Amino acid sequence: MKRVLIVDDLPAALAMVRAAVLEAFAGAVCSEADSVASALELLAQARFDLALVDLGLPDGDGVDLIARVALAQPGCLIVVATIYDDDAHLFRALQAGAQGYLLKDQPRDWLARQLRGLAQGQPPLSPAIARRLLRHFRGTSSGGERPVAASDTDASAEPARGDELTGREREVLSLLAQGARSADIALTLGISRHTVGDHVKNIYRKLEIGSRAEAALRARRLGLI
Repeated sequence: MKRVLIVDDLPAALAMVRAAVLEAFAGAVCSEADSVASALELLAQARFDLALVDLGLPDGDGVDLIARVALAQPGCLIVVATIYDDDAHLFRALQAGAQGYLLKDQPRDWLARQLRGLAQGQPPLSPAIARRLLRHFRGTSSGGERPVAASDTDASAEPARGDELTGREREVLSLLAQGARSADIALTLGISRHTVGDHVKNIYRKLEIGSRAEAALRARRLGLI
């Protein structure tokens, strides 16, 4: 993988993904974009062997960008690097042309190992994503109903429930939803990782959520990202 495109609007997350790429592919040249528009400009200027694409971008849907990369550069391998671990994002991304799906809450060295597997034709998948795929195809083959995607439900039916969050908790939720790890949040806000953990627990309890994907959806509804 000589030329790699990384698309992520959170600097800390972008830096982590870049480090994983350079660990996996020594000497790779990384081009970075923080939006759909800037990614399309880079795609028009160069050919890429690999594209790592976040799904939550400020000016559009990462799934749509994946489809455009697949159309414009058929030889480019496309891997999602995101916090969204739900069926709706997963299957839309795969249908658009993604050949791997990684969650950014994994350690950098683990992400690097998954990326190295591309050379042997191994699709990079986070364990939680692999389990979702297995459950989906087991249900399909046995005649069961497919999992209900987030897009199949009325998101407006669920209240935002953000009034009880403190100002600091809203800051943590915003960074969490953009893919930042606890260490990155602590560094950005000038607090300890232990304090970040306490804020995250309070956020999950107050909003009655239990995953980063739910946190991202709730943050989007609250206008924090």
